Amino acid sequence: MSTPFTDLDRQSINVLRGLAIDAIEAANSGHPGLPLGAAPMAYVLWTRHLVHNPRNPGWADRDRFVLSPGHGSMLLYGLLHLAGYDLSLDELRAFRQKDSRTPGHPEFGWTVGVEAITGPLGQGSANAAGMAVAESYLAQRYNRSANGTAHTIVDHTTYALVSDGDLMEGLSAETASLAGHLGLGKLVYLWDDNRISLDGPTSMTFTEDVPARYRACGWHVEEVADGDTDLEAIDRALAAARAETERPSLICVRTTIGYGSPNKSGKAASHGAPLGGDEAAATKRALGLPTDTTFHVPAEVAAHFGGGCIERGEAAEAEWNARFEAFSAEFPDLAAQWHLAASELLPAGWDEDLPTGEPGSKRATRESGGDVLNALAQRLPWLMGGDADLSSSTKTFIKEGGSFSARSGASEPGAPGRTLHYGVREHAMAAMANGIAYHGGLRTFTATFFCFADYMRPAMRLAAMGELPVTYVFTHDSIALGEDGPTHQPVEHLASLRAMPNLVVLRPADSVETAAAWRAALARTDGPTVLVLSRQGLPRLERELGPECTHLGAYVLAETDGEADVTLIATGSEVELALAARAELAQRGLAARVVSMPSWELFEATDAQYRRSVLGPDDRPRVSIEAASTFGWERWLGARGLALGLDRFGGSAPASVLLEEYGFTATSVADRVEQHTRAQA
Repeated sequence: MSTPFTDLDRQSINVLRGLAIDAIEAANSGHPGLPLGAAPMAYVLWTRHLVHNPRNPGWADRDRFVLSPGHGSMLLYGLLHLAGYDLSLDELRAFRQKDSRTPGHPEFGWTVGVEAITGPLGQGSANAAGMAVAESYLAQRYNRSANGTAHTIVDHTTYALVSDGDLMEGLSAETASLAGHLGLGKLVYLWDDNRISLDGPTSMTFTEDVPARYRACGWHVEEVADGDTDLEAIDRALAAARAETERPSLICVRTTIGYGSPNKSGKAASHGAPLGGDEAAATKRALGLPTDTTFHVPAEVAAHFGGGCIERGEAAEAEWNARFEAFSAEFPDLAAQWHLAASELLPAGWDEDLPTGEPGSKRATRESGGDVLNALAQRLPWLMGGDADLSSSTKTFIKEGGSFSARSGASEPGAPGRTLHYGVREHAMAAMANGIAYHGGLRTFTATFFCFADYMRPAMRLAAMGELPVTYVFTHDSIALGEDGPTHQPVEHLASLRAMPNLVVLRPADSVETAAAWRAALARTDGPTVLVLSRQGLPRLERELGPECTHLGAYVLAETDGEADVTLIATGSEVELALAARAELAQRGLAARVVSMPSWELFEATDAQYRRSVLGPDDRPRVSIEAASTFGWERWLGARGLALGLDRFGGSAPASVLLEEYGFTATSVADRVEQHTRAQA
């Protein structure tokens, strides 16, 4: 039996509500409806069930809490403050103001205790599922038994508060389907079922039987009829969800949006705008809060809420530290590996002798990438990832690594499946990969065809914003995939991803650059990396100037004996084409330097002197060659440049036919380069 709830519990809930009212009124901006309605379930979770230590927010075995409807951020900030995290009342007073730790939507890495960037609806629900994947993987790898003693160092739950809007998003359906299939028993959703969205009642758009949908996806479902006042029912539902270990859980909590507001509760008017001075005062009176002061936190509430969370959290972490010490004594090598992975460091020699193909060989860079991935997987046991039902084509299956599942008995002790079969769910794949990265202790990747980056973009954007070290493997990178036609031929995708801040895009030209691209991706810890790989075979290039310099983003692959008449800049499969065009130009009396530029972003990060040494003098023509949109190439070409690309969609025909049709042959490129160069002379 749990401890009965008291008047102090209910007072604490109303104080939490009052902080949201005051912060939103002070900012004259925000969303009061959710914090007022969801405060009871959040309070019960944080004070009775969530295992966390406000004095050490990064403790590895803490439970995670994700507020998926990030517009209700003042609920989270109020919880963090009252629970004793380092988030002061002054920060709450500065809600939504410049440089405050309380931005309009939660930002990972900016506000202490925030586990994920949320706001775009559905993302947090999928992030939470990714966190549950990480917990399960790490538990399967590190939890061991020896001499009759169970050494359990990974055993925590991920909770997400989700809204009606979250569950409307297609992303949530993808995630629910996969989470149920995988058996993520350490995943719990609290659904704020208030039946109101921004435009009015959800009955306008959202009338499905949500509990039935989740049951059909293999979830355990609990229902709370009165989430406004029945704290005991919320407590029982959470206890039942925690007891369920084979299935994720959805707790449907019927609430009233804007609870306590005399004129706006239960209405869309409380969703996305301040209550207003008079209504705020009336709401505080209805909740038993003083109206002559703001940001009111009585000492007894602070002691009860924060003191209790801190005491329980410190005790839980101390007990875990003792368990980890015993684990370390029994399994010192695993403990050392744990610390290395948690610190985002890589072991000595992790990138030595990566496969780069044989001289004279010709292989698709997707195949070369698969070889490199499997070599890295042998050296990095904490590297795992998956694909959108395409590993046989993307070559990203970790051989002898097995398939991931969270269900008991899914793997041998210490050997969790390392390939996560996401199915045809690209958006969930990307958002769950973010959750794995948020969780920590693992490095992860995703894989699909390049044109399907469109499905993943919202999650990729948040990964870039959150500086998450996710690696995205995209294959079938150009019109050279041929007969599948324009629906599957990426044209504008390179330009669009290069436009995204803090995303590094690499399009390697051969097996050597592919190994270097993987090296660059895993060495990066402050943001995501895209690897764009070919379907068609590409030769292992001869490098006239010694070691390649992929890590610099661009380098001179073939130099002229004297001063070059033109610099040819190419990426990926078009580097081979640039070399062939160079040979034809030489026969026509023009000397061409060839630059391989696998990454604009890495090249931009080099110093100006190096960039000039690669691109050549400003007064000499530069020509870019890339079978994709020319948008953005003017950055590197200068006033006398020419961009050879494809500013239209492709077609359905054999690759050789398409490449000739669109001018991507050595003769065609040489013709256009010669004409441009002589015109510039």
